[in-house]
Amino acid sequence: MPRPPAGDGMRAAWGRALGRDILDTMLLDQAAAAGASVWQPWSAVELGSAGDGYLCKAVRRQSSQSTELRARIVIAAHGSWEPGPLPTQPARAVLRPSDLFGFKVHFLDSRLPAGLMPLLAFPGGYGGRVHSGHGRVSLSCCIRRDRLERARRSAGPMKAAEAVLTHIEESCHAARDALAGARLEHHWLSSGPIRPGIRRCGFDGVFLVGNAAGEAHPVVAEGIGMAMQSAWLLCQRLGAGRVDVLSARMLDAVRRDYAAAWHRSLAPSIHAAAFIAHWAMRPMAVTCAWPLLRLFPSVLTAGARLSGKTASAKEILQ
Repeated sequence: MPRPPAGDGMRAAWGRALGRDILDTMLLDQAAAAGASVWQPWSAVELGSAGDGYLCKAVRRQSSQSTELRARIVIAAHGSWEPGPLPTQPARAVLRPSDLFGFKVHFLDSRLPAGLMPLLAFPGGYGGRVHSGHGRVSLSCCIRRDRLERARRSAGPMKAAEAVLTHIEESCHAARDALAGARLEHHWLSSGPIRPGIRRCGFDGVFLVGNAAGEAHPVVAEGIGMAMQSAWLLCQRLGAGRVDVLSARMLDAVRRDYAAAWHRSLAPSIHAAAFIAHWAMRPMAVTCAWPLLRLFPSVLTAGARLSGKTASAKEILQ
């Protein structure tokens, strides 16, 4: 079996998985320590222009309490798949058979070998498994709408996530063997429809980061990494001067510079992820490619490089 690609010039040879429950808390704590005001559990429900800035209405969850926040600029980091009232959120789209739905769950007592992060390729979908700490193995996957409907019809009276797991185990013997005897830690999580692609980096004084700007197929597991990279690229440019004195012309220049850096740094990962995802969802393509991968394992390393898996932060941000 070929060794996984190491990061260029990195102190540690291989990457490690960190659960989002831990990572998100760390990021929130760091933001608060840097001076950010944390509003939880509040949600932004309206955003409009107000003078030379913006006015945002926020509502406290599970109550009728609301407040208004004013800012010179707005950074939208709300993801991409959930429609909403904000001008940066996607409109509710027409249903398509190719829509992807994501599912995630943690297992305990899995037989997955330590240090292994296998790609799951199955008809109409793809996924991956990884050790994420505390004895847990995380299973994440995406499946097309039409294949999900077929899986639910053939599985009988069971929930969508359970039908997806049955479909995976019937298609991937290695996944079935690794999960034999494993038990769920919590309930399944789901999201969608997920529609990967390149969107826009902003307009006027509004800037988009993370999946709101562009989303890669989860097959390369770079979503949170790309979100952090895009935020870093933007903050480098906004932090070069005082935000409160930036004119509309200066903001437009910042947006163009940010968009150029975003496309240069992150667009290749999105294109590479799309290629890998469409390959993984087609069993015949996977079967045909397997002999080639066995003969030339360096193809896997090349794919990892194209998807951004081996680039250091310094390389990404140059």
